[in-house]
Amino acid sequence: MSVLQTLQDRSNNTCELCTGTKDLKQYTIPPSLNENVANDILVCHVCLDQIEENVDMNPNHWRCLNDSMWSEHIAVQIMAWRMLQRIRNEGWPKDLLDMMYLDDDALAIARATGEHEDDSNKIIHRDVNGVVLESGDAVVLIKDLKVKGSSLVAKQGTAVRNIRLDHENDKYIEGKVGAQHIVIITDYVKKL
Repeated sequence: MSVLQTLQDRSNNTCELCTGTKDLKQYTIPPSLNENVANDILVCHVCLDQIEENVDMNPNHWRCLNDSMWSEHIAVQIMAWRMLQRIRNEGWPKDLLDMMYLDDDALAIARATGEHEDDSNKIIHRDVNGVVLESGDAVVLIKDLKVKGSSLVAKQGTAVRNIRLDHENDKYIEGKVGAQHIVIITDYVKKL
């Protein structure tokens, strides 16, 4: 059974965050690179657009997290925590966050994207042109790069898809070049 089918079965074909039923998609929670049931949730297009910040945040939509934050699935709990953190200045999300419990491993994953940080403390990754990079973006190399510890040379013009950010250093991103997972310095990439 595929990951998508498993997610559909466990959620009864509803969004695991708001219980919507239209245009459901599988979403892999960053910084995970692997699609699997432990790292993925099923979300509707309304939730997905706000998660990926394609549209303005609608805090009232997220009142649904009052129920979904108690899900038995860790991935759903992590995403609920992150969305509550994004809108914590609304007031009511702070009460839900105070009630919410995540074990240490889940909390570490939840904090990996920095949702809980004030904007002034967040590490912001930028490409060579100053464009902000996000987890999951695609970039292109702007020069040939030798990969330390191997004979691989990543050629200029190589596209690196589904990048992950280093949450301790704003100059480092991770991605796959060919079959090899490497760390790339942001000064040598341009966002696609």
